[in-house]
Amino acid sequence: MDPKLTEVSQVFDRFKAAFVRNDLDTCTKLLSQLKVSLTGFKSLPPLFENTPNAVHELSLARDIYEHAVVLSVKIEDQDAFERDFFQLKPYYTDARGRLSPSPQEYPILGLNLLRLLVQNRIAEFHTELELLSPSALENACIRHAIELEQSFMEGAYNRVLSARQTVPHETYVYFMDLLAKTVRDEIAGCSEKAYDSLSVEDARQMLLFSSDQELLEYIREDHPEWEVKNGLVVFQRAKESAPCKEIPSLQLINQTLSYARELERIV
Repeated sequence: MDPKLTEVSQVFDRFKAAFVRNDLDTCTKLLSQLKVSLTGFKSLPPLFENTPNAVHELSLARDIYEHAVVLSVKIEDQDAFERDFFQLKPYYTDARGRLSPSPQEYPILGLNLLRLLVQNRIAEFHTELELLSPSALENACIRHAIELEQSFMEGAYNRVLSARQTVPHETYVYFMDLLAKTVRDEIAGCSEKAYDSLSVEDARQMLLFSSDQELLEYIREDHPEWEVKNGLVVFQRAKESAPCKEIPSLQLINQTLSYARELERIV
């Protein structure tokens, strides 16, 4: 075996050992070393040169980047996830004919869809779906993300939150927790505009919390402008503190009349 390939494999073995014992700092350091080493392989994207060890190098690099994506979830770094995913993606598309399918492909593709949903990047979410094959769309990991997006768009927030209990892969929990917060923030924003106040019980049910303590902790951390008194959650202070934007009606009227005069001249 090529000495350089042997060296990268040995470093990756150390990475995987640290990964198993959850030593994330060591994993991060070794991953940086591995990424630098991979740049020396001409068989990898974007060159794809047909070197003697091309298949072995492609397979090893794909495995490294798959672990990198999962590591980014463990350390809760969404920027790292995006970088590592886009480095991994060519191994699922351009190198598909050279490598046997990876068992991690659909879980990671579904994880990326979930990330786009959490970040409210719906157009990119649907673009990624368009690139998937019909068989991929039937995979449990992909279906999970699709059903979440449908529930989110329909406003069926209870289905979104309950989906956390049925995640198809353990790595999905991080993004599901973020999505749950996004859902609650959306409900909270609508609630404070629709009501002056709600009973604690009604607010707890509306925000889909299982206990009053969870509701009070959410208010303390995310909505300190709300008041809790006499068994009520009062939104009025939040409304009063919100700046009132004045509509420049005279300016709009003048602009409209100006457009009308210009149209008359054209006609």
